[in-house]
Amino acid sequence: MISQRLYQYGLLMRLHRPVGTLLLVWPMLIAFWFASKGQPRFTFVILFIVGAFVMRSAGCVINDIADRNFDGHVQRTKDRPLAAGNVSVKEASILFFLLLMVAFAIVCCTNFYTVILSILGGGLAFCYPFTKRYIHFPQVVLGASFGWAIPMAYGAQNQSLPVECWLLFAATLLWAVAYDTLYAMVDREDDKKIGIKSTAIIFGAFDKLWIGLCHFSMLGLLVLVGQRLALNMPYYAGISLAMGLVLYQQWLIRDRNPQACFRAFLNNQWVGAFLFLGTILSYTSN
Repeated sequence: MISQRLYQYGLLMRLHRPVGTLLLVWPMLIAFWFASKGQPRFTFVILFIVGAFVMRSAGCVINDIADRNFDGHVQRTKDRPLAAGNVSVKEASILFFLLLMVAFAIVCCTNFYTVILSILGGGLAFCYPFTKRYIHFPQVVLGASFGWAIPMAYGAQNQSLPVECWLLFAATLLWAVAYDTLYAMVDREDDKKIGIKSTAIIFGAFDKLWIGLCHFSMLGLLVLVGQRLALNMPYYAGISLAMGLVLYQQWLIRDRNPQACFRAFLNNQWVGAFLFLGTILSYTSN
């Protein structure tokens, strides 16, 4: 009985789908390398990786609490623990606050500067699921929530937020709009029926164009950061590989097939991996 409850809690936290954590972790790690000129404080890096896992889990829980009356009407989400009645709202709420407490305990191991930044980050994570009822751009809020790990990483590393921090934040926000629009395209028809708003709906027939613009604007901002930080060829090789994957995603979604859109969404974890690899090699080859 206990093992079954834990299994349901694991499903609620999306432990079986780590891609969301990776999409949060890659820009955060890049921020640590940028902020430290390739020599990050590895204690903080480990703390932030664990914290990203915990906060992503908390975000999934609060998302399902907010969407519990909608998920049952969407084919992809109808079997989620809350929608299926396998976990109560009270249980999910307790789990959410426990995860928040763990995340806050982790950030308290850094410095006061980062603790203050984390409060806004927590607020963004809490608000995101509810924005889908009121605005057509919840993906922007998600991007800000995921991207907020970047100023926190800079804050933990050197307690300052230079221009490069905000350029990387903007790039991460645009990237999140691109990949979460791909994600929303999977559920677009169901979302229209139940009144959920998303960029996939508001972009309409121009969805592929806007996804491409967000992806290429993100890569352009990363080139700008690389120039400001005087990074070398491996960094730009990582960006080139990421560009190849972005073009591949455009090919995948050419017919807007929901399964292909989901594959394109998942492919973004490799975009982040190549960007981080290029960053590491740029600093180690100096």
